[in-house]
Amino acid sequence: MEIEITTLLLLLCVALVAGTVDAIAGGGGLLTVPALLACGMTPAQALATNKLQASFGSFSATVFFWRRGLIRLGPMVFTLLCTFAGSAIGTLLVQQVDTRMMQWLLPIMLIAMSGYFLFSPRMSDTDGAPRLSSMAFALLIGTGCGFYDGFFGPGVGSFYALAFISLAGMSLRRATAHTKLLNFTSNLASLVFFALGGQVVWLVGLVMAVGQFVGGRLGAKLVFAKGAALVKPLLVTLSLTLSAKLLWDLWA
Repeated sequence: MEIEITTLLLLLCVALVAGTVDAIAGGGGLLTVPALLACGMTPAQALATNKLQASFGSFSATVFFWRRGLIRLGPMVFTLLCTFAGSAIGTLLVQQVDTRMMQWLLPIMLIAMSGYFLFSPRMSDTDGAPRLSSMAFALLIGTGCGFYDGFFGPGVGSFYALAFISLAGMSLRRATAHTKLLNFTSNLASLVFFALGGQVVWLVGLVMAVGQFVGGRLGAKLVFAKGAALVKPLLVTLSLTLSAKLLWDLWA
């Protein structure tokens, strides 16, 4: 498809903002997917191209967090494998079934999570005791959230963060760092299978990837510097905003 230079520059700016927001609290797709649809893409092309550009933002944030010592890759290997497999299965399945039921359930889940983020004493910059073994976490959260990200996607960053805080006992700062690692993994798996289906608009995705890469780094720096004081209110705000948008889309 043909895209004007001015449109590409606008999409680059949208990706920069989305990458910054995504690295802090997730929800960058609230900006990028509507922008891609407004360019005349089909829903499948918009989702596929969004996965391409989002992969660069999540990769940029992940590398930053890893270099700052917030991520240890060794203990995460099995979780990454489960996340990749779950996302691949979800991406294949979403092309075959109707996702309308998920559109009704998701706002309720996000509103409930925003209440947890707002009131839970575990939402801090201090690590706690894990409630699941690493293998159980990988199988339950890695596979489950990876599947959801490939199948539908909105709000997955909130699901990852909630799981790392409530089940893995991580501080909010470390939970955000590991969320971006799993985000990158599920984005990459989904991208591979969308690309095999010929749905990715590569020029647009790669231009937006530049903005995502820079935005991912900026957002990660803010998380590292501010911690829970920044992430907690943004998680609540993004969860409620996404809920409102999904409900509006259903009733409009």
